[in-house]
Amino acid sequence: GKVYVRFVVMKTGKVDSVEVKRGVDPLLDAEAKRVVKSMPEWTPGTQRGQNVNVEFVLPISFALK
Repeated sequence: GKVYVRFVVMKTGKVDSVEVKRGVDPLLDAEAKRVVKSMPEWTPGTQRGQNVNVEFVLPISFALK
């Protein structure tokens, strides 16, 4: 299944406001959320030379065997 996770990369590069937008199963949703929260810091977005918060929606595919 595919879980869509929404999160915000803050001005500091930290990942924040993680939420599942479209889930498959509560266990897979929780795992997708855990993975996104544990990502290393990102390079923050810039606009007119200033760091800004940027929202992303990331699809995470699970292959169950």
